[in-house]
Amino acid sequence: MTRGISGRFRPLGCSAAPSRSSPSRIDGVRSFGLVVLSGLTGDIGWSGHVLALPVAFAFPALWAFSRSRPVAAAVSAAYFLAASHGLPQGVANFYASDLWPGLLLWIVASIAFVVVHAALWTRPPGKGRGARYLAAAALMAVPPFGIVGWANPITAAGVLFPGWGWWGMAAAAAGLVAMTTRWWPVAAIVLAGFWLWSATTWTAPSPPAGWAGVDLDLGQSLGRDASLERHRELIGVVKRKAGDGARVVILPESALGFWTPTVERLWRSQLSDTPVTVIAGAVIVDEDGYDNVMNAMSAGTSDVLYRERMPVPVSMWQPWRRWLGESGGARAHFFANPATEIDGARIAPLICYEQLILWPILQSAAQSPAIIVATGNGWWTTGTSIVAIQKASAQAWARLFGFPLVTAFNT
Repeated sequence: MTRGISGRFRPLGCSAAPSRSSPSRIDGVRSFGLVVLSGLTGDIGWSGHVLALPVAFAFPALWAFSRSRPVAAAVSAAYFLAASHGLPQGVANFYASDLWPGLLLWIVASIAFVVVHAALWTRPPGKGRGARYLAAAALMAVPPFGIVGWANPITAAGVLFPGWGWWGMAAAAAGLVAMTTRWWPVAAIVLAGFWLWSATTWTAPSPPAGWAGVDLDLGQSLGRDASLERHRELIGVVKRKAGDGARVVILPESALGFWTPTVERLWRSQLSDTPVTVIAGAVIVDEDGYDNVMNAMSAGTSDVLYRERMPVPVSMWQPWRRWLGESGGARAHFFANPATEIDGARIAPLICYEQLILWPILQSAAQSPAIIVATGNGWWTTGTSIVAIQKASAQAWARLFGFPLVTAFNT
């Protein structure tokens, strides 16, 4: 029995020694934790508070230290879906329908982000992880993937390095690379230091002297109510701003509705007693589709100042119509008119959706503008933080390059 007790036999009633957790179970818990943290990173970083944007810098670390490609895909999906969680409700508001169309668009839009980041992931420790992450970020910054390239962490460069311009972009890119290495704790501490310093000295960018943006609360009627009363109401708002000393007044996207010779004559005649210039959103329709534009008007002249480079996919930009031989939908002027001039100033115009993606603002910044003009018609975002995210992004870019910022939104 001694042999039995000490050898292969075990006394009845004695339990086995506690076994350690299996490596696969530990990896599963670790992976689940990475996915949860990634979701929190997307939710907090893209909550609509400009000073929260640097939280998104945690995403590259979570992506880089995933144990497998499926986990990296799950981490990427959690970040993107959390960052854009207002989309389903916004689409439901826009189409006056239930959540299902929005949920479908939300999931489909995340596929590009997930596919790019999963394809470029490499197993830890993995050589070139930083370069691979930069490649993923670059692909999500320009078309075709950049068309849905929301929530790019480098947007936070303006919060971390305000006034640094392109050097700030380079510093932010270096920080993102460092977050994918084993030195990420040091990088996080350094970036946190810049973040705290910026937060204590932060001032929101303001319009230049003589420029004024007008925020409206007219809901979905803006641009759809073509009555004379509505135009006179808007003209009255402009004249009040002019009376306060504004030379240039900005109205939100779609403020003028459909641009016609009648609308042009009305506005020019009503502005005849004031030297003010108005920049207002309008829609120009032809037999093939329409352009979403900013128009510039004064007593003496009117002209199309800017044609939107990237309208909202699906609800506005519908390229499949042309593929099917149909007309309709907004045109995308992808790389056209990145900057324009008015009142002696060179401006970088951004309409609505363009404030959520990268290439429009970077292309405009490369043209050395003096002012960012950001407009939107966000009536359909009720119950979401989409407009707040647009404004936070515009503020971050304006602070990065040291540009004054003029905004005009309808909610």
